[in-house]
Amino acid sequence: MTDPDHPPRVDDQPAQPAMPPPPVHIRRRHFSFVWIIPILAAVIAIYLGYRTIIEQGPLVTITFNTAQGLAAGQTQIKYKAVALGTVESIDLSPDNDHVVVRVRMNNLGTRFLTNHARFWVVRPRFSVTNLSGLDTLVSGAFIGIDPGSKGGHYETHFKGLEEPPGVRSDVPGSTYVLRADSIGSISSGSPVFYRDVVVGEVLGYDLGDGIGPVTVNIFVRAPYNKLVKPQSHFWDSSGLSLGFQNGGFHVEVQSLEALLAGGVTFDLPPDAIDAAASPNNATFHLFDNKADADSAGYSHKVPAVAYFQSSVSGISRGTPVTIFGMQVGEVTNVKLLINPTTGAARVRVALELQPERVFSDSDFPKNLDPMVVLQHMVDAGLRISIASSNFITGQKELALTIEPQSPHVQLTKEGDAILLPNSDGSGDPLTALSTITAKLSAIPFSEIGQNLNKLLVTANGTLGGDDVKKAIASLSTTLQSVQTLVDNTNRGLQPTLKQLPVMTANLNATLREANQTLGQFSRSYGGNSDFSRSVGQLLSQADGALRSVKELTDYLDRHPEALILGRTGRATGGQ
Repeated sequence: MTDPDHPPRVDDQPAQPAMPPPPVHIRRRHFSFVWIIPILAAVIAIYLGYRTIIEQGPLVTITFNTAQGLAAGQTQIKYKAVALGTVESIDLSPDNDHVVVRVRMNNLGTRFLTNHARFWVVRPRFSVTNLSGLDTLVSGAFIGIDPGSKGGHYETHFKGLEEPPGVRSDVPGSTYVLRADSIGSISSGSPVFYRDVVVGEVLGYDLGDGIGPVTVNIFVRAPYNKLVKPQSHFWDSSGLSLGFQNGGFHVEVQSLEALLAGGVTFDLPPDAIDAAASPNNATFHLFDNKADADSAGYSHKVPAVAYFQSSVSGISRGTPVTIFGMQVGEVTNVKLLINPTTGAARVRVALELQPERVFSDSDFPKNLDPMVVLQHMVDAGLRISIASSNFITGQKELALTIEPQSPHVQLTKEGDAILLPNSDGSGDPLTALSTITAKLSAIPFSEIGQNLNKLLVTANGTLGGDDVKKAIASLSTTLQSVQTLVDNTNRGLQPTLKQLPVMTANLNATLREANQTLGQFSRSYGGNSDFSRSVGQLLSQADGALRSVKELTDYLDRHPEALILGRTGRATGGQ
């Protein structure tokens, strides 16, 4: 047995088999899902940073006159509604004259940064011809960009436009240059017409140095730009044209748009249909109206000149030259010439005859000699004069008329111009009326009236005098004696003098009327003219009576036997 007080020693215990060591278990650590979020955030940050670095474009500087509508961090640059960058900052320039807008472009917009690019602020704009930017009333203003033509060098500093460009680089067409003395109501954005259809617009104008012509730049969209040929003519179609043409009142309005904002119109001459189109930036002259443009279309022009020494009122540059009422040319210049030595003055009128107005292209004489043709016409009586084309408005024209009775004139030249003989203008009704009026004005009616008054006063004084009264009284006594003699001889001269009593009675009546008239004249001065006519009649009748008495006394002197025998056939035969 084992003593409890003395535990057995280990050595004393029987040997037991050794226990194997406990197995060692290695604990594996598993990935915690807690780390997914920061790792994912880091990946996203790295990706965004990489993308930002890769897609971020350069910083662009654009200057504008004002920053109206722009906001840093909000305003974008857009091209065809696609964002190409965002405004980062807006500052004033060092001189405070403009604003400097810094825009961070994205990688997509880098390709547009050339010296041909144009920038402008898109905001609501209202004009007569255009309403634009209305969508920005809701979305806010943005900066528009036009890449311009291809090519060019890289650029990051730009000067912005205050107005949108008239034509974008992506619109096909051609630009042309027009030159004019004045542009009227034409302005940027004014339409360009072809046969009343809007085919383009005015891009702008430049006054230059202010001495030369005004330059107007226009754009014509494709395919209408192929209609612009070297033979084309451009004219100002702005506003309202009023006038008298072809015997009637003429009103011409291109369109309401042209009336309000001005416009330019061009044509295509029939003989230029097959011609090649004008190149880009070709230069043309801008005429004031369609009439001037049509006149410029005539290639054959005959310069001529005429001199006038009468009024040329109503004759100016552009006045038509007509023959039989049809226009064959126009006036190009009117100038007053004064000889300082003699003081003689006359007006020189230069004109152009346009044979193409008479002959069509098909029958136009190729070897036409204007001098020979005009000489034949002058030999037939051709003359040039000033005539009225409209009696209501007083418009004038130079009329070529045929006056067969005109003297022969040999045509001469003054430089390159043919000197045409003029007429006195007698064919013009207004000129003839003016001539008659001038002749009537030259008659001295006042002097004639004064002389008549003097003559009547003298006649009144003479006829109302005592000498005339005595002469009339003596004449009355003499006539009474004659009456007695006639009464004595009437018995023997009944066949011959049967009319003598009637004549004597008439003479007595005339004398009584004369006495009454003389009495009335003495009592009243107002009957001068009637008295004069009565006295004239009295004297005429008295003269007839005296001639009858003289014939009677002559007959009795030759035939005294007639007092006894009367007037016999034999005595009559011996008369």
